Amino acid sequence: MYGTVKWFDSEKGFGFIISDEGGPEVFVEYTEVHGDGFRRLVQGQRVEFDVRQTKAGPEARSVRIAAPR
Repeated sequence: MYGTVKWFDSEKGFGFIISDEGGPEVFVEYTEVHGDGFRRLVQGQRVEFDVRQTKAGPEARSVRIAAPR
């Protein structure tokens, strides 16, 4: 699934993604961001990710940086 980072707090290590498919915002933690070095996301950045449904709502898994549209 693809989406756009709504916001991400690098100090706290979490944020939200807006899915291209619509629906509720998707929670994301830095531990799910794939890559070398400091794992963070930037507002407006395109990402590819999997979703896991939890009691609190959807959570992003295996987040990868995607090519811009």
